[in-house]
Amino acid sequence: MDQQLTTVGAAIARSDERMISGRNAAGRVWKTGFGGLDPAIGGGMRGGSLILLAGPQGLGKSTFALQIARNVAASGRPVVYFSYEHDPEDLTQKLLAMESGELDESDQVRLTAIRSAFDDLWVSSLERRLESVPSGVAALQRIAQYSELLFLHRSTGTRTDLGAIQAAIQAVRELTGATPFVVVDYLQKVRVPAGGDEDERTTHVVEGLKDLAIDLNAPILAIAAADKAALQTGKRMRTNHLRGSSSLAYEADIVLVLNNKFDIVARHHLTYDLGNSERFREWAVLSVEKNRFGKDSVVLQFRTRFDQGRFLPEGEPVKEQLLDERVFRE
Repeated sequence: MDQQLTTVGAAIARSDERMISGRNAAGRVWKTGFGGLDPAIGGGMRGGSLILLAGPQGLGKSTFALQIARNVAASGRPVVYFSYEHDPEDLTQKLLAMESGELDESDQVRLTAIRSAFDDLWVSSLERRLESVPSGVAALQRIAQYSELLFLHRSTGTRTDLGAIQAAIQAVRELTGATPFVVVDYLQKVRVPAGGDEDERTTHVVEGLKDLAIDLNAPILAIAAADKAALQTGKRMRTNHLRGSSSLAYEADIVLVLNNKFDIVARHHLTYDLGNSERFREWAVLSVEKNRFGKDSVVLQFRTRFDQGRFLPEGEPVKEQLLDERVFRE
């Protein structure tokens, strides 16, 4: 019998078994760890779903994705992070800055200090190097608790295709005995067969990732690039600005878009209070543009701490009027 075939009766039996054993909710939902976001998307990222994360350059898409990956691994579940733009040491430095920033009450932690510690040629061990960073040693100890569950894959556009992604995921499953949460950073760099225009190449990748998410029964979070029109200052990026193909929005179960609050807030909020300019620059606005598991058009704001390689995890509703907003909220 074709292994892809199943009956409704078999699907009901599997669901019933999960419910009786108490594994249904825990096995199907992966928490992002960001306050306000998890309730908005149905309690977290659901197995079999494809989530796209988009936004202008330099707004912390990789930081946001890495923070979710850390949160999932810290909860005791495996993660594989396919990075086409950053090497494992760079991501590790960001993790250390993230953990140190959360632990340190003095607010003195900086990612630059972490990077300097890695470059210190006069001290042998990493632990000794981190003694000069506030909460640096404690951060290293915290990472040790989940370090064997967070897998970093140095991906390249010349060799890491969908087959390589699937093979790496299978290797993680065999090592950990569990299906991992998957991050692809980023989608448009996944290697595709030669030929075809950008739309066709993007369609090939996004359809492949969606099929893989369903086969794994695990969520896949993929970062998506924006077209040039969305990169203009003062322009709010939306789903239609995703670069490459309409299939991105069609195949995705959830589309999340980051924007800098200063760039997309209605101008009257800046005109009548000049102090808002600097305050708004410290916040990123996350829009849930599409959501098959709950409400869309949810808009949250998160304070950025890029000097510490992280976002503050508690999101809050945006009170100000935004550009391209259908409803004015006071």
